[in-house]
Parts: sequence; C-alpha cells; structure tokens
Amino acid sequence: MKNASENILIVDDDDQLRKSFVKLLTDEGYEVQGAASGEEGLEIIKKSCPDLAIIDVRLPGKSGIETFRLIHQIEPKLPVVVMTAFGTTETAIEATKLGAFDYILKPFEIPEMLQTVKKALETGRFMRSPVSMNPPPENIHEEAIIGKSKAMHEIYKEIGRVAPTDATVLVRGESGTGKELAARAIYQHSNRADRPFLAINCVAIPETLLESELFGYEKGAFTGATHRRVGKIEQARGGTVFLDEIGDMPLSLQAKILRLIQEKSIERLGGRETVPTDVRIVAATNRDLEKAIGDGRFREDLYYRLKVVSIWLPPLRKRPDDIPLLAKYFLASLSAKEGIGNPGITPQAVGLLSAYPWPGNVREFSNTIQKVLIFNRGAPITPEEIQQALAEKGPETAIAPSDSDDILREHIRQDLLNASGENFFETRMESYASLIIQEALKVANGNRSKAAKLLGLSRPTLHARIDKYGIRTATSIDNSD
Repeated sequence: MKNASENILIVDDDDQLRKSFVKLLTDEGYEVQGAASGEEGLEIIKKSCPDLAIIDVRLPGKSGIETFRLIHQIEPKLPVVVMTAFGTTETAIEATKLGAFDYILKPFEIPEMLQTVKKALETGRFMRSPVSMNPPPENIHEEAIIGKSKAMHEIYKEIGRVAPTDATVLVRGESGTGKELAARAIYQHSNRADRPFLAINCVAIPETLLESELFGYEKGAFTGATHRRVGKIEQARGGTVFLDEIGDMPLSLQAKILRLIQEKSIERLGGRETVPTDVRIVAATNRDLEKAIGDGRFREDLYYRLKVVSIWLPPLRKRPDDIPLLAKYFLASLSAKEGIGNPGITPQAVGLLSAYPWPGNVREFSNTIQKVLIFNRGAPITPEEIQQALAEKGPETAIAPSDSDDILREHIRQDLLNASGENFFETRMESYASLIIQEALKVANGNRSKAAKLLGLSRPTLHARIDKYGIRTATSIDNSD
C-alpha cells in the first residue's frame, strides 16, 4: 500500500508518454503531477516539493541535466530518476554520477520501472525523515530511537561523537534493535547530511546481483549488459552507504569493500578502470563476526576496517526500564497512524510488557502494541489483551524461568532506583499479585475454583482480590469442581 503523501513529478515534453506515465503511477496509488519542460517542473518544485522527480534527458529549453542540477540546488535530498533513450545513455550516466538516484531506459519495462520508483521513494524517505533520539512525547510523527536508560544515553553520546566525523562505523545488535535507525541518525547528524544516503541489504539481494548493484558494470560484462550501469556506491558520491547485514556478505565482495575503504576507489564489474569514490561506510550486523572470522566466513582485515567505531545496541530485555516509555511512544504514534484514539494502558499491562523477554526486540514490541490497538475497544489496555497478543505468537514465546527471574530482578532494581519510597512496597506487591492472579485464571481457563486451588487461596479470598484489583473476568467460570 502506498503512502498517501507520496507525490511524484513527471517532466517530459512528450504529451502522450507523460500522460500515460501519470495514469500508470496514479493507478498505483501515487499522487502525480506532470510538466512539459524543465522550467515548468522547477516552478512546481519551488511551490510544493514532490517526493520524487522523474525527468527526461531531452527537454526543450533547459536540458534534463541542467534541470537536474537546478533541482539539486533547490532540494538536495529530492531523489531524481532520469529517463533516457538508448542513444543518450552516457548523458544519463553522467546525471547519475552527479547525484541522480538512477535512470530508466525508454522504452521501459513497467515492473522494472515501478521497482525503481519504489526504491527511489524509500531512499527519499530515509534521507528526509528525521530520526530523533528520545524525543518529547508530542513528537509522535517522527521516527525515533527511544530510551532513557543508562545504556541508551551511552548510545546517544556515541552517535553524537561519531556522526560529524568520516569514520567508518559498525552498528551491532540483535535483529529488531534499531540498527537502521541508528545508521540514519549518524547520517543525518553528519557533515554529509545534504548528500545521498543509500541503504543496501546484503541478504535481500541475491549474491549474483549484489556485486553489480553495489559496483555497477560495463557494457558486455555479462549477457544482457547492453550498456554501462553505475552502481550504488558511485551514486552515493559524497554521501553515505549503509551496508545492512554485512555479516552475510559473500567473501568475494568483502575484498571489494575492503578496497573501497582502504583506497577509496572501485572497479565496475567487467571493467579495468579504477573509479575514485568518496563515500562514508556505515555497516550493521546481527552476526557474531568474531566467530565468523574463526570459521573463515568473514575477512579479519575488513572486520578491523569496519570497526573503527563500534556501536552496540542493547536488546530490549537488557533495558526493561525503557518499556514504559516505549509503550507510551508506540501507543501515541501507532494510534495516530491507525486513525484511532489512544486508549492508554494499565500499570499491570506495562508490568507484563516489562516481564516479557522480547526476542524480536523493539520491532516485536511495536508489532505487539499495534496488534493490541487494532482489537482494543477504547478502554485502557489490560494484561489480558497483551497476553492474548503474545499467545498468538506461539508457544516459543513463553518466558523461560531463568530469563523471567533476571528480567524481573532488573525491573525491580530499576523501580527501586527511581522509587520515591511512598507506598512503594504495597503498590508493587499489588501489581505483581494482580499479574499472578490473571495468569492463574488463564491456566485454569477462567475457572475461579481451579485458579484458587492453583494459588492456594480460598474462593472468597480470590473473589475479593479479583474485585480489589479490578481484573476483568467476563469469561470466567465459578464452580466448585
């Protein structure tokens, strides 16, 4: 599904082609504007900047290259895709070297063109969407790295120190900890923030295509290489290249990345010309690179070149004191995104969120909150709703006793450090007692008598506790079997 705000500008003097292009992209769900000349396109950009511009190389008046240069001056982070006929390929390549996102050969294959549009829009979002570090609660429309724990404050300091430099950065952490957000924050606070930011997932692209995607190729390099193609590293000239999942990169390409870092140059696939390249490399991995080196799957020399600065993102289970803040942020941002009211959340539900180990980290946490919101009916979110969302993930999400103990101890420790002392013990004991009773009722399938036996309580005592803690038991069964 397309983002409703994604607006594309088509600049082409061929009325029929331009109108066909507008219709095609409109049918795909984009908002599209057309312009017959570079001058007209520039006026549109000055009035209301689109999310992507697609311009023809041959235009009346200002040429496509001239138009691109002026667009780049007005909006340096606006991705531009150049259209060209086969005979003017070299001109399009020149535009790409100057910072155009890519080029499309006419006549083009529609699926390939749509894929280029999708990638260009994603790149534009990455460059223009700010990544805040622990923003105030009202900034719910910004992507953010959330957390006030000591570990997260260290992350913010490390990003702040390394961002203005040109040092290579290796971002490490488990899947879902926010490595891409950290990479984008480094880029946006760097001296290269007005230049391109291109992200390459080393796992998502097949090995046979990854080399040409990164380094480009020369005409005749392989069957189907009918013209030169500039790779992402050349496209990002002066900017930042984010190599995600670099721990899974094939050894043959690791050697080329090492050369890029050491010599600041590349060779296109099938070429012998050395191409000088000025890019900053930020890489990320969830792999144990030290073990991969020992197993012969990762180059030790590249490892040391990458980890000039290493930033380790802690897993969510290691910072449970950030859970309440994350819950507040995602409830606000996701309810706004879904167009529903923010129902809030009970302290008991926050306690359950804090006790869960979150193997998928912040990504799993966000998905869980979104799922709960969709099925919520407007009342503050309860532990039952959280438990239901977690139970749907399958039995593998159960909390291991040792993990649960460690997480609970850490949660209690952080609570004590932040405690005011007033009624702390009674408040926390009641919160934990409420969670225990809720879980007992679930294990007993809502049968209060069975739950009372599991807990070693009399039925009247259990009933009183249920009433005291306001536990919802619409499906509970009360009998004496």
